[in-house]
Amino acid sequence: MASVSILSLATATPPYVIEQRDVLAAAPKALPGFFQKFPGMIEVFNNAGIERRRAVRPLEWYLKPHDWRERSEVYLEESLKLYERVAKDAMDRAGVKPGEIDIVLTISSSGVATPSLEARVMDALGLRPETRRVPIFGLGCAGGVTGLSIASKLASADPGTTVLVVVIELCTLALRTDRDTKEDVVSAALFADGAAGLVLRSGENEGLARVNGSAEHTWPKTLDIMGWTFDPIGFGVVLARSVPMFVERRMPAMTSTLLARCNVNIHDVARFVCHPGGGKVVDALENALKLQRGSLDHERAVLREHGNMSAPTILFALARVFAEKRGGILALSALGPGFTATMVTLETTYA
Repeated sequence: MASVSILSLATATPPYVIEQRDVLAAAPKALPGFFQKFPGMIEVFNNAGIERRRAVRPLEWYLKPHDWRERSEVYLEESLKLYERVAKDAMDRAGVKPGEIDIVLTISSSGVATPSLEARVMDALGLRPETRRVPIFGLGCAGGVTGLSIASKLASADPGTTVLVVVIELCTLALRTDRDTKEDVVSAALFADGAAGLVLRSGENEGLARVNGSAEHTWPKTLDIMGWTFDPIGFGVVLARSVPMFVERRMPAMTSTLLARCNVNIHDVARFVCHPGGGKVVDALENALKLQRGSLDHERAVLREHGNMSAPTILFALARVFAEKRGGILALSALGPGFTATMVTLETTYA
């Protein structure tokens, strides 16, 4: 199997900036019955580790009722804009022409489109008609890492293969004001929109990093920890409150197992790069990985400035790590619906 390198990484966000203080002020008005019953839940907005996030619509839009059709129309309209932007940026950064892309892989779990997103932008991007399309749905927050893993496997099968990966989520479209659930309040405090794009090539020794290995594990009987429900209004978030506790209890042993499958010793990892699902999750990750408090500084910075965008979020953190030009092995780790832990190890190409 040919070695695979990441030639570029680009990120993009939609135009509307929503301040957390404004969401905090609007929440009791949008869900008065809920906060009368659970007044202490208002603190979730203060404890999320988020100051602002980007969204495809202004805050006022989300406070009005919208059904599945309206949400789907916005998903299609806005995701295509972000897709084209981040894909072109990733190819430009890699110095790769659209005609050189052999495979385009799309990761998105916050909307449904058939034909899928990459089919709708192929002409605009200038991709060849014979470019292979791989749309993937359902990975949730694990999508950025698992998407990178799958793309590297596809590229390594044939030396010289160039893969474009686009990870895009519009999680704010799942905001619900018609339900009085704790999960919906937590998602209102966390969710944001964003996209990331990568270009990978096999048999290439240049670029930002080489893919060292990948692994994942799905725990049995954990389907109720994270996911979506579906109804005529839209997606409904499934999110167990036990995620931080699950991370602290299960991730220490699982991290060692996943690293071993990647042929990496935990002591050889120069930096862990983790999906920052929320402030408490980042704290739990540092505890589980026995890291000094504050070690996941880029993750906290991304969460603070961009919120939880689901799958692309870890790639925003990775972009910051790449900018540091830190040498050595990076271990990317994320958790997603399943309940699944996924990992990719990278060896940076910096001298």
